[in-house]
Amino acid sequence: MMRGKLPFPKWILKTPVEVFRTRTSEDGEPVEELIFSGLCSYDARSKQKLDKERRLVTLAGKVIIQGDILPGELIEGLVRIDGAERNIFSALRPPNPDGSVFSTELELM
Repeated sequence: MMRGKLPFPKWILKTPVEVFRTRTSEDGEPVEELIFSGLCSYDARSKQKLDKERRLVTLAGKVIIQGDILPGELIEGLVRIDGAERNIFSALRPPNPDGSVFSTELELM
């Protein structure tokens, strides 16, 4: 059985990205908090997927970032990439064999 961490392919990280968590302030205003700024692997291919209400949603791409960018917390908000803003549809954190997080994968709308 394999233990430890898998080597992350850092050569795929070429696209600058900023990830923001959106929260509501005490005044009811939306507040954006920068939670990651750095390089990612960006795949701009679109695909369709069903949301929780079983509606068809067209996804605009996927961002892969090394490691866990927000440990133990739900990632909701938006991504700024190539000057465009995209909402986060879902966030995945695939594990390493030792249980640590290999990457953060964000599907974008």
